[in-house]
Amino acid sequence: MNRLKQIPLISGVLVLINIFVFLACVCSGNILYDRGMLTIRGVVGQKEYGRILWAMFLHSGISHIFNNMLILFFLGAMIEKEIGHIRLCLLYFLSGIAGNLLSLYVKILNSDPLGTVGASGAIFGLDGVLLSLALFSGRSTENVTTTRVLLMIFLSLYSGYTSGNIDNAAHIGGLLAGFAAGSIMCFFQRKRNGSQEASG
Repeated sequence: MNRLKQIPLISGVLVLINIFVFLACVCSGNILYDRGMLTIRGVVGQKEYGRILWAMFLHSGISHIFNNMLILFFLGAMIEKEIGHIRLCLLYFLSGIAGNLLSLYVKILNSDPLGTVGASGAIFGLDGVLLSLALFSGRSTENVTTTRVLLMIFLSLYSGYTSGNIDNAAHIGGLLAGFAAGSIMCFFQRKRNGSQEASG
């Protein structure tokens, strides 16, 4: 059972699903983008709320999906080893949905008709989870320190704000959601560990 926990099962499956969807997009033209891209018109106007989820699996090109999947696999594998498969899966989707909700809110405020796609909101959520683990888990993780995680987050946000066509609202929404959910998870885990030590 412990050996199974060491395998980045969810991280690998998420990467494969994203790659499969990207290949399907390449073969089908704009059909999947038209039906899944995050837009005000689609979500608010046509009440296609599934776009908040589907947009997480769409990518605009080879470099977009390559960069996201590379980070997702290695960052996801590191966190999955620490918190397990189910928690990683839940935190990933929670972060991605939260990121897209904030993105949609900002689009509405700015009357922005453009659509966005990508898994980066969920990936930033994993950055937030990693930060919560570094701060609150009470465990030392190899090569992971609070300073390094903060620097990685700062550089990622800086890159987003200095580049074009980046959905920074999704990044921030995912990051905050991942950090909040990860912190709550750490709190209850430490509380449970304390109870077990007291009863033992």
